[in-house]
Amino acid sequence: MKRHHKLLGVVALSGALALAISGCASGSNNGGNDDGNSSVETKTADYNPQPRENLKEGGEVHFEINEIPPQLNPFNSDGSADTTRLASWYTPQPFLMDPSGEITPNPAYITDWNLDVVDGNSVVTIKVNPDAVWNDGTPIDWTAFETTWKANNGTDEAYAPNSTDGYKAITSVTKGDTDKDVIVTFDGEFAWPQMPFLGGIMHPAVNTAEIFNEGFISNPHPEWGAGPYKIENFDANGQTVSFVPNENWWGDKPLLDKVTFTGLDASASINAFKNGEIDEAPTNNKDRLAQVADMEDVVTYRAQRTSKTVLLVDADKPQFEDIKVRQAFFMGVNREQQQQIAWNGLGYEEEPAGSLNLYGFQDGYNDSFAEAGLKHDVDAAKKLLDDAGWTEGSDGIREKDGVKLSVTYPVFSDDPTIEALAKSLQQQEKEIGIEVKIDKRSSSDFSNDFTSKNWDTVSLQFTDSDPFGPLWFCQLYCSDSGLNLSATGTAEIDEKIKDQVESQTTAEDWTKASMKLEPEIIKETWGIIPIYNGPWIVTAKKGLANLTPEPYVGLDGYAITPVENVGWEK
Repeated sequence: MKRHHKLLGVVALSGALALAISGCASGSNNGGNDDGNSSVETKTADYNPQPRENLKEGGEVHFEINEIPPQLNPFNSDGSADTTRLASWYTPQPFLMDPSGEITPNPAYITDWNLDVVDGNSVVTIKVNPDAVWNDGTPIDWTAFETTWKANNGTDEAYAPNSTDGYKAITSVTKGDTDKDVIVTFDGEFAWPQMPFLGGIMHPAVNTAEIFNEGFISNPHPEWGAGPYKIENFDANGQTVSFVPNENWWGDKPLLDKVTFTGLDASASINAFKNGEIDEAPTNNKDRLAQVADMEDVVTYRAQRTSKTVLLVDADKPQFEDIKVRQAFFMGVNREQQQQIAWNGLGYEEEPAGSLNLYGFQDGYNDSFAEAGLKHDVDAAKKLLDDAGWTEGSDGIREKDGVKLSVTYPVFSDDPTIEALAKSLQQQEKEIGIEVKIDKRSSSDFSNDFTSKNWDTVSLQFTDSDPFGPLWFCQLYCSDSGLNLSATGTAEIDEKIKDQVESQTTAEDWTKASMKLEPEIIKETWGIIPIYNGPWIVTAKKGLANLTPEPYVGLDGYAITPVENVGWEK
C-alpha cells in the first residue's frame, strides 16, 4: 500500500463544521483556584490517551450531551454536533485521525487504500474489510461509498446535506474487482482527495431524499448502523440513548459494558456530575470549576478548543435586510468585553478570532475580519444606522417608519456566564440604538429553533471535524449552506468560490485563495462574525481514558479514535 501522506500542508491545525449550542470558553487545570492574573496552560490535546492493555474490560460510562437532537442523520444539514457524537457510537468509523490531523484507515473497515493521479484525475482506491457488515446483515461494500457520495454531492437538490464540499468534486464511485473494492475518481487533481469519507459512510438503504431528510427524525435506525456498539435504548422524550456491545462486531472487543448519553442543561449536568450520576461534565467557567474543586478522584482536562463561537444575524428578517444595519450591529459588539466575561478568572488569552476558515495558531491564517473593517466602533456604527434611515427615539432605540429596531436573541442555556454574555451584548447594542430582546429557552430546543430560523440574531459554536478548514469554504459562505443561515450568500459569491478557490489543485494554493477571498465576501455580506475560540475544559472521574473519540468534541484536538477503546484504567 502506498504510504498515506500527512495532510497538514500549510494548514497546521479547521474543518467540516457542525453547529452546537454556544458555550462560554473555559477553565483551568488547577480546579478553579487561578486568580485570573497568571497564565494557565492549555494543551493542544488533553484527554488521557491510553493503550488498550492499560484498560480493564467491563464497566459503564455515563456522558452528558447538550441534547438528543431530533435529526439523527449526521449527514443532514439539520444535524448538529450532538447528532454526529451519537452516530459515532453505532455507525462506521472508516477512517481515524490523530490529534494533529493525520488520517489513517481504520483496519476494521478498510484493509488497504491508495491515492494516485490517473489521466490527470485524483483517484482513491479502497479495499473494504471482508468481515465488515451492517447490523441488518448487509455487507459493507462499495455501495455504501456510492450512496454516501450521491446523497452529499449536491446534484440532486431534493437532498439536504450538511455539506457538499469534497463530494461534489467526485465524478464517480464505482466497483473494483469485487464488491469490496471501491474506486473513487475526482474531476481533475483535487487538493483534498482524502477527505470526503472521513465523516463516515451510509447504509445503501438510505437511497432517497425522503429517507435522507426525514427518515432519521427521532429514529436512529440502529439496523443501518455498524460497529463495536449498538443501540440498546433510545428515548427522545427522556433525552437518553444507551449503547451496549454489538454481537455482530468483527473487530477489537469494546471495553465497556454500556455507554449512556443524557441530554442535560448546564446546571443539571454539573449537579449530576457532583452526585455521581454522570462521569464527566463541562467545567467551562470559573463558577463550574469552583463547584468541582473539592471533589475527590476527578481530573480536569484543558485542551485547545477546535470550535469558534460566532454571532449570526438573519438577513431575511426586515430588521437586517440592509447591509448597513448588519455591519452596524457587528461594529456595536465589543468582542474584547465578551472574551473577558467568558474567561473571567481563568488565566486564558488569545488573539482576536479573525477567520472562519483558520485559527490564529494555523499556518496561512490571516485576520480576514479586521481586513474587512470589523472593529468595535460605536460612532461608526451609529453613522451606518443614520445612513440607513434609522433615527434615535426618545428611549434611545432607533425607529424607522414607526417600527423599532428590535431583535430577538435566544439563549439555550441556564449557565450564568452565558446569561452574562447575553446581557453584555444587549447593553452594547443599546449603546448604538438597537434593542436586543433576550429569550431564554431550553437546550433541547436548540436544533429545531436554529434550523427553522426562530431567531433574529443568535450565537452558537461552529465546531470543526478536522484541521482542513479551507476545504469547507463553501459550507461557510455559499448561498445554499445549511450551516450559515444568515441568508447573505449570493450566486455571484458562489461563482467566486468555485472559480477562485475550488479550482486550486493543492492544499497550499487552496488555502491562500480562500484567505484572499474571505475579506471580500465579508464586506459583501456582513452576516456572521467570530467572537472567540477559547479552551475546552472538562472534569471527569479519575481513570476514564481515551475521552472524546468522536468528531466535534475537542479534548483530543482533531482526533477520531476507535470508540471501542474508551474505558477505565486498570
